Amino acid sequence: MSNVIDVTQDTFRSTVIESEKPVLVDFWAEWCGPCKKLSPMIEEIAAEFGDQITVAKIDVDSERTLGAMFQIMSIPSVLVFKDGEKVDEFVGLKPKSEIVAMLKDHL
Repeated sequence: MSNVIDVTQDTFRSTVIESEKPVLVDFWAEWCGPCKKLSPMIEEIAAEFGDQITVAKIDVDSERTLGAMFQIMSIPSVLVFKDGEKVDEFVGLKPKSEIVAMLKDHL
């Protein structure tokens, strides 16, 4: 079972904005090659951090409004939210170690 939550426009506020812990949000699409390479790392991070963070995915093809809201121009785009605010982000593939280091800065 995955620790990654699929987020929609209807669940974004409750899952991301109102979360009491940091939230990593992966904006992705089925057709995106780099997204498919990033996905296993996101799954591993979700498992390793457990209850310390929430890990969410947003399919930009089905959730265009959320993509537009955060000006997602390229995918994968990963945003980190803390206390309802975006505090960090990156676009494209990064080594898992860099993603982990970025998250630890916000715990």
